[in-house]
Amino acid sequence: MNRAPASVWRRPVHFLAFGLGSGTAPFAPGTFGTLAAIPFYWMMAGLGLWPYIAIVVAASVLGIWICDRTSKDLGVHDHSGIVWDEFVGYWITMVAVPFSWQAALWGFVVFRVFDILKPWPIRWADRRVAGGFGIMLDDIFAGIFAWSTMHLWLWLH
Repeated sequence: MNRAPASVWRRPVHFLAFGLGSGTAPFAPGTFGTLAAIPFYWMMAGLGLWPYIAIVVAASVLGIWICDRTSKDLGVHDHSGIVWDEFVGYWITMVAVPFSWQAALWGFVVFRVFDILKPWPIRWADRRVAGGFGIMLDDIFAGIFAWSTMHLWLWLH
């Protein structure tokens, strides 16, 4: 396991990449990062679909730079504490999902399953695409898979 560097608390870009500090958890930082994304989903859910999507797109584009810069600064590609990609992946999971604590929890579980198991093309992106784009891409794919699952669940209920 990679220890969280002290720069997380001194450099704003590292603080963001480490999910506002949630990625400094001593175990399962991706899980803690995804949990930390839930309150932001709660705040964004009431904005309406297009503002929500705009925030997710902006967070994705910014995340490519944030994750790339932090990864290069630390000299570790996709340090386990870099969890901005989990924030974005979870937010993608929850696009157009009406807020409820049950839906937030279900989205958390579904996203984590796809992020951990990494079925194709998630695993391919994780292993083959470098830099900040690569760090973000596998979680974007996991978010899309989880989003599809969430909407199938909503449709069936």
